[in-house]
Amino acid sequence: MDFERVIVTLAEQFEQQQIRYAVMGGFALGVLGVPRATMDLDFLVSGEDVCRVEGILRKIGYLRYAQTANVSHYRHQDSAWGVVDLIHAIRPASLAMLTRTKAVPIFDGRCAIRVLCPEDVIGFKVQGMANDPLRRVHETVDIESLAARYGKELDWSRVEAYYAMFEMQEEGQKLRRQFGHV
Repeated sequence: MDFERVIVTLAEQFEQQQIRYAVMGGFALGVLGVPRATMDLDFLVSGEDVCRVEGILRKIGYLRYAQTANVSHYRHQDSAWGVVDLIHAIRPASLAMLTRTKAVPIFDGRCAIRVLCPEDVIGFKVQGMANDPLRRVHETVDIESLAARYGKELDWSRVEAYYAMFEMQEEGQKLRRQFGHV
């Protein structure tokens, strides 16, 4: 996947059409200073904007191969364009996340992309662990990397609230004890 080509194209379109979005997942980790390998792009998109984003993606040549009320998955037949996943922000918690995004310059300043704040990336990682226990090790590494990078700058009450949403309060408290003072 040619991340620069895809992101520059999508970010430009999203800004022109005033799409409420943020990059999340593996690419967001890199933007936030905790790089790791990723094979696709994940975006949180306002539920009200999902249809317009689908129009943008289809115009570029993406085809939707799966959709639920909460997510849409797209792939392009040209591997340089890769796979794009949309998480639909339809609940108060995810809509609030979109109000906390920041535009961050990437690719040596050639582009800026909206990214979730570290606490909200952690929130989705906690949800990932709750939804699929097989992802626990992978998600924990990402969470601990963000916690180590941002430490006491994090809004720990929000981080712990995400853990509590999924009945993992003790894990949230343990994370705070380990990284909250850094």
